[in-house]
Amino acid sequence: MTPGRLIYLMGPSGSGKDSLLQAASAPLAARDCRIVRRVITRSAEARGEEAHSVTVEEFARLELAGAFAMSWRANGLHYGIPREIDDWLAAGHDVLVNGSRKYLPEARRRYPWLIAVLLRVEPEVLRQRLLKRGRETLPEIEARLARNAHFADGLPGPLVELDNSVSLDVTVGHLLDLLDPPDAEAS
Repeated sequence: MTPGRLIYLMGPSGSGKDSLLQAASAPLAARDCRIVRRVITRSAEARGEEAHSVTVEEFARLELAGAFAMSWRANGLHYGIPREIDDWLAAGHDVLVNGSRKYLPEARRRYPWLIAVLLRVEPEVLRQRLLKRGRETLPEIEARLARNAHFADGLPGPLVELDNSVSLDVTVGHLLDLLDPPDAEAS
């Protein structure tokens, strides 16, 4: 059996990763691609991605017990990708994870065949999304935009870039194109 592909999605805050994952969930499932629900140390009431929320103590217990295929810390939170992805990949299922740019080198070491996908968005589009989201003040948004201008600096390649400045339907289509075999158009 051919192992599945690991699609490792990254992008700056506000780039639309959560929206993309939600919009693509049904078509990805139809292509036998599983979207991983991350384990995160934040309140279950926090807005954003659908994640399994745990306390820092519970996360530490899970990590010590080997429950995660990958885990990292970022932005004051702990993130874990459940170990079951290894079973899914071995069974031939494609798997999409919402990853971390700083963890990418370690993810590549563990899964050298992974497809690293960088979700980009034009700065003005990102500014409008962050304003609409309402989580940060204007100075915080401007600081985030300045940091995000360098989001991809130093990321080890190869990277597949998706532009999410356009409609979500177009971005979903480009994501789905990644899963189509290269010879699918020729048949």
